Amino acid sequence: MTADAPRIDLLSLEEAANAAGSAGISEQMAPLSVFRVLLRHPAVAGELASTLTTLLFRGNKLDARLRELIIMRIGWRTGSAYEWTQHWRVARGLDIPEADLAASRDWRGAANLSEADRAVLQATDDTLDQGMISDAAWEACCLHLATDAERIELVVAIGNWTMFSQLLKSLRIPLENGVEAWPPDGQAPRT
Repeated sequence: MTADAPRIDLLSLEEAANAAGSAGISEQMAPLSVFRVLLRHPAVAGELASTLTTLLFRGNKLDARLRELIIMRIGWRTGSAYEWTQHWRVARGLDIPEADLAASRDWRGAANLSEADRAVLQATDDTLDQGMISDAAWEACCLHLATDAERIELVVAIGNWTMFSQLLKSLRIPLENGVEAWPPDGQAPRT
């Protein structure tokens, strides 16, 4: 096994589609490399897909822009090419400007981010550095997240995509064929 080879073989696209159907996972998730690995454990894949579906599409309360900035920050800080790359595409599909996504790399010096952006990015950094959101960051987030549901989702989103970064890197999940890593400027974190 080479140093960057997946630690668990990906299911074929056909196997993944069949396993996804049996596990009740959306057919749009089945071809993703991460699910082509996770579907080797259908129960876990189903639970993770359910959480992703809730946070991304069903009943989500946290603003999509804030969620994507959180994910981009986690991908950058943890050096997860898969997470950064997939969510660069998701965020661009939501019309979040490239400059704002790139600013998540060094957000403290970025003039184009809002106070809400900065609050959730600080909460993300706190969690990555200290395992929890500091009181100061929590208070800043509360100025922009009016409901308990948004605040809960903030914490769950940070935890979920941190866990996904660990999973992606530990299992060495490759990007899908033909997908180029990192943003258009090609800058990647030093890991």
